[in-house]
Amino acid sequence: MQARVMACQSLLLTPQRKEFLADFVTGDESWDLYNNDTHRAVWIPRGEEPPVQPKANFHEKKCLLSCFWDAKGMLYYELLPQGRTVNAITYSNQLASLALAFREKRPRRSAVHLLHDNARPHVAKATREKLQELNWNTVPHLPYSSDIAPSDYHLFQPLKLFLKEKRFVK
Repeated sequence: MQARVMACQSLLLTPQRKEFLADFVTGDESWDLYNNDTHRAVWIPRGEEPPVQPKANFHEKKCLLSCFWDAKGMLYYELLPQGRTVNAITYSNQLASLALAFREKRPRRSAVHLLHDNARPHVAKATREKLQELNWNTVPHLPYSSDIAPSDYHLFQPLKLFLKEKRFVK
């Protein structure tokens, strides 16, 4: 609780403009399956055997979606190839691409307050150096909760519902 209070106090002490909240950019990653089949519950009359369901394949083909967005919409996204994950170099390169996209899509905005979690690639030395080079502020990330992980709640949950029952070849 004390960490939340301190984070809020630091935000309140920051010099603010009318559009302060518009400067917030957040991002995260989500694994997305090529085959999004789901099994539905079925009512079975008393005495009948349930239908046989094949076991789930825990090694389904999947890709990692990495995206960044703000209050106005999506700024930058990248689908990483099968089996590739985000490391510090990949994340730093994504931040550079995000900076270009931000300048193109939000030309009147200069300040960026980046809200990202404390995953290793996000706090690595290469990432800190890239953020310093871009002159971006980072917002303190509090212990995990869906209300402070906006991508999980506002982006990935609706995306997964949309992709439900869809199959992709490539």
